[in-house]
Amino acid sequence: MNRRKKINDTLKKKAKKAKAHLKVSNKPRYISKAERAKLAENQPDSQTDTPADIQPEHIEAS
Repeated sequence: MNRRKKINDTLKKKAKKAKAHLKVSNKPRYISKAERAKLAENQPDSQTDTPADIQPEHIEAS
């Protein structure tokens, strides 16, 4: 009985590992704090020079 239980437990463990390996995660990839800082540093450079984003609401006409 113990031998049969041990074999079944081993097979269950292998099946569980194989199933976990095939599972696709919906979790987003981790981005470190240093990488986020680099991305934030690079991103405003490309977006600040666009004149379409600037709206002259508070500019006074002379």
